[in-house]
Amino acid sequence: MKNPSIIKSFFIFMCILYMKGTVFGQDVQYTQFYAAPLYLNPAFTGASELTRIGANYRNQWPGLDHSFNSYSAYIDHYMFDINSGVGLIFNANRESKAKLSTNEVGISYAYRLKLGFDSFLRVGGQVSYVNRDAYFGDLVFGNQLDINTGGIGSDSGELFSDDYRHSFMDYNFGLLYHTEIYWLGISGHHLSQPNTSFIDGNISKLPMRLSAHGGIKIDLGEGFINNYYSNTRQERAAFFAFNYKHQSPFNQLDIGTQFFIQPLVLGVWYRGFPVKYALPNNESIAGLIGLTLESGLDIGYSYDFTLSKMGNLQSAGAHEISIRYSFLYGDPNQRNRRSTIIPCFRF
Repeated sequence: MKNPSIIKSFFIFMCILYMKGTVFGQDVQYTQFYAAPLYLNPAFTGASELTRIGANYRNQWPGLDHSFNSYSAYIDHYMFDINSGVGLIFNANRESKAKLSTNEVGISYAYRLKLGFDSFLRVGGQVSYVNRDAYFGDLVFGNQLDINTGGIGSDSGELFSDDYRHSFMDYNFGLLYHTEIYWLGISGHHLSQPNTSFIDGNISKLPMRLSAHGGIKIDLGEGFINNYYSNTRQERAAFFAFNYKHQSPFNQLDIGTQFFIQPLVLGVWYRGFPVKYALPNNESIAGLIGLTLESGLDIGYSYDFTLSKMGNLQSAGAHEISIRYSFLYGDPNQRNRRSTIIPCFRF
């Protein structure tokens, strides 16, 4: 095969159809993981104690022929009367070279339990319906090639469908403990390890994803913003946080900081695993800039600078955009007094 694109297509086809025990699927990971709260941990459902609508977009390795595009959208709402949050989440990702797409829609619920004067435990769960679709109609096999002319025949003689689809149910669970100063959460995704194989009778389990995340907020004191008419209070704070993930056989740690000088948010963190173990994992350094407006609108942009052997010039890193709008729905006089909000990263 002289055409490298043919070799790539055949290799991708073999990986998708015949992956077994030694090859595992991995979940999409967002750099702005707190801007995708329901995706990170279902216990975050309703954690803003507002009605919240958000969306995320990630374009990973745009410098390669087979970039990965991921999308997430969610809405959640907190009900003061029953100390509960309910939410709806939609996730999708596209792998351009393999034409493999995954779509997920899920519902989530979290209950808030008050443990002390300013400490709370939130318990959440999520049930999702997932559909995977792979198109193999563009694959070229050796018996289709004409060595003399370099032409490609139309019939490969292979007895498989151009389009493969597979659906399954998925289940996630999470816990979140927080005060006004710090937070700590754990979550487990794909608890039933569903079968993701496109071929009947073949088993390709999606490994469970475990995550531990937390951080601390340091108040930097109030400032004032002069808008020529009046002085308004300006929140200023520093946040330090981590997010550890394990999905067999990989481990990864995100650790970093964000500074909030209202309305501006600046952040930087490292993604990888600084301790050397069996598999190398020194992925990227990410930088973020965001705006948090008094209207309830938050907009963030981040860029991942690749540190791995792939190189940033070849991969072109990763771009990510998040947007959300938070508002108080309904008449607050008909509900209990609003409680402590989690002091998490803004993005």
